[in-house]
Amino acid sequence: MTGTPFNSPFPLCQLPARATGRIRELKGDSEFCQRIREMGFGESTYVTKVSGSHTILCQINGTRIALSHGAARQILVERIGSR
Repeated sequence: MTGTPFNSPFPLCQLPARATGRIRELKGDSEFCQRIREMGFGESTYVTKVSGSHTILCQINGTRIALSHGAARQILVERIGSR
C-alpha cells in the first residue's frame, strides 16, 4: 500500500474536498501560528475542506473561511472518518 498512512498528519491543502480532518500541528513562524489560531484553526480543532486547490475554502465551527494554498500547506491535519 502506498501513500500517507491514515492517521499520519499531512497539509490541509491535500485533504480531499468534503473531507473532515483534525488539526494536529501548525507550521510557520509564531506570528502566523498566532493569527491562524485566532481565526479558529487551533490544534485539535475539526476542519472540513469545502473546496479549492489554489484558494482553500474550509469550514470550522459552522464558519466558512478561505485560506491561501500557502497558509493551508502550513496546517497539518489527520483525516477523520471516510467522508
